[in-house]
Amino acid sequence: MKVRSIFYSMILSIFLFSCVSSKKFKTLTDKYNELNTSYTGVQTDLRTCRDDKATLERQKASLESTVTGLNEQIEFLKKNNNQALKQLEDLSVISSSQAQSIKQSMENIGAKDNYIQSLQQQMARKDSLNMALVMNLKGAIGNMQDEDINIKVDKGVVFIDISDKLLFKTGSYDITDRANEVLGKVATVLKNQADIEFMVEGHTDNVAFKRGVLIDNWDLSVKRATTVVRLLQAKYGLDPAKMAAAGRSEYHPVAGNETPEGRAANRRTRIVILPQLDQFFKLLEPKKS
Repeated sequence: MKVRSIFYSMILSIFLFSCVSSKKFKTLTDKYNELNTSYTGVQTDLRTCRDDKATLERQKASLESTVTGLNEQIEFLKKNNNQALKQLEDLSVISSSQAQSIKQSMENIGAKDNYIQSLQQQMARKDSLNMALVMNLKGAIGNMQDEDINIKVDKGVVFIDISDKLLFKTGSYDITDRANEVLGKVATVLKNQADIEFMVEGHTDNVAFKRGVLIDNWDLSVKRATTVVRLLQAKYGLDPAKMAAAGRSEYHPVAGNETPEGRAANRRTRIVILPQLDQFFKLLEPKKS
């Protein structure tokens, strides 16, 4: 009888030890899966940032090439003008008016050189601001699927593309609950950038559409854009003077409409951060003496 009790006690101990080990193993497995998911998200963000960096570097290289060409022209003109001025002085045939004209030409060349340097500074500043804005937006939105939202810089302009399945109910311009969350995060970043102006564009696929007051894809794309603008103004307090709404219908696709995947990519809402052209126009204005 005593032997049997000892045997049962041993069996019970082994069973309890096995249960504790299984629970601990499951906990560690869940923790591993969580960390692996986070790692995958970070790797995706890193690849996106590298792509954005490569795009900016190509744009920078192109601008630097243009500036180099202009600087070479300036040096050529300076050299020729200096040689011409010296020749005229040596011949003693230069008049005071001619000397003044040549002096003015040299001053104009110097002004052109300063203008190029100002443009370089403005472009470098704009690239830095765009990259900071992109990083702030990605940080605010977090790890979302690329097919739902995409933030990128193209030719110096920041674009935020949001799929229609994330923002709207099928075939309508009614905002979804999830859209409120995403647009709220975007609004927080944009609101902190006082000088930013942007346009909200509605895009559709090429499938003919007609429902209720909406007679075609033009109507649907415009309604979706104005719905987003109204929400950003009424719920999140963005300045309406800084916003614009536009409907693009089906005429600016990003993929072919021959497949369901292509049509899904074309059904989107795009927020375009408008470049501040007034800063460049001011550089073109003549300086007041």
